[in-house]
Amino acid sequence: MSDETTSEDPTPDEVWRLMSQIVIDTRDPWKRAVAERMGMPFSRIRILRRLLPGPLQLKDLARAAAMDPPAATVVVNDLEGRGLVTREPDPADRRAKRVSITDAGRVAAQRAMSTPDPAPESLSELSPKQLRTLRDLLRLL
Repeated sequence: MSDETTSEDPTPDEVWRLMSQIVIDTRDPWKRAVAERMGMPFSRIRILRRLLPGPLQLKDLARAAAMDPPAATVVVNDLEGRGLVTREPDPADRRAKRVSITDAGRVAAQRAMSTPDPAPESLSELSPKQLRTLRDLLRLL
């Protein structure tokens, strides 16, 4: 058996595009369910999740959440008003603001992430053997 690539062999980019498309095409209903359950836009949940590992400077938080800094500031203002985050000068750089999640923010993030998230119908159509193969491959990543 040859190690040469044929036109039938997928590239990593092709596989990644397919995986990404499945997620992009199926996440909206779950995001809406989270927003309804939490009574706030999903962008607020995204910020809370990014803060779970620890405090971030506002500019780094914006980058991590794929937002521009002014939009991140609006979200942080709202979350701060809800008591879910705090903002204070960064001890390493007093000109910068550091954002931290509060205990209430952790509870909110955990509640949001516990929103039921059923698999897309396309996965339900796979056989048990196909699901095992897919699971095993994904665990390698």
